[in-house]
Amino acid sequence: MATASDGSWLTTLVDGVVSLMEVVGAPGAGLAIALENLFPPLPSEVILPMAGLTASRGSFTLAEALLWTTAGSVVGAFLLYGLGTLLGLDRLRAIVRRVPLLHVEDVDRTVAWFSRHGGKAVFFGRMIPIFRSLISIPAGVVRMPLWRFGLLTLAGSAVWNTTFVLAGYVLGESWHVVETYADILQYVVIAGTALAVGWFVVARVRQIRGRDADLDAA
Repeated sequence: MATASDGSWLTTLVDGVVSLMEVVGAPGAGLAIALENLFPPLPSEVILPMAGLTASRGSFTLAEALLWTTAGSVVGAFLLYGLGTLLGLDRLRAIVRRVPLLHVEDVDRTVAWFSRHGGKAVFFGRMIPIFRSLISIPAGVVRMPLWRFGLLTLAGSAVWNTTFVLAGYVLGESWHVVETYADILQYVVIAGTALAVGWFVVARVRQIRGRDADLDAA
C-alpha cells in the first residue's frame, strides 16, 4: 500500500481512502470524493491520484475510477447546492446585515454578477481548489436551473477528475509527485483570496472613514 511520506494526517487519510477503495471498490472512490466536496480540507488532489493508482493495480478499471469519482463530485455538489437553496437570498441578506463592513448591496451585486457569469463560474470553479466545493452554494442561492448546474458540474468535474486520476494511473507508486504541484496551485489560490479579502477590507474601511469625514464637515 502506498502512503504519503510525511507521516502526518495525510498518511492516515491516504491509508483510509486506499482501504475504502480496496474494500468497496470504485464506489469507495466516489464516496471519498463526495465527502471531499462537503469538507474542502479533504484534498481531492490526493484522493483522485490514489483512485488512479488503485485502478492500475487492477482493483477496478480506469473507466470505473473516472465514472465513480465524477459521480461523487456531482452528488457532493448537489448537496451543497441544496444548502444554498435552503439559505436563500432573504436569509443571506439578513446575515450580511449583521456582518461588519458588508452591505446588502454587496449581495445584490454578487447575485447580478452570478446571473451573468454563473455558468462559467460553476464550470471553471470545479478546477480551482477550495472554490470547487464552495461555488455550489451561490448557485443554489440564485437557484440556477438544476439541469444546467448538473451539466456544468459534470463537465468541469470530469476535466479535473480525469487529470488527477490519469496522473495516478500513469505514475503508479510515484503518485505523490502530483501532490507537489497541486499544493503550489492551492497556495496560489489561498494567497490570491487573502489579497482580495485584504483589499476589500481596506477599501471598505476607507469608504466608511471618508463618509464619516464628510458628515463631520457638514
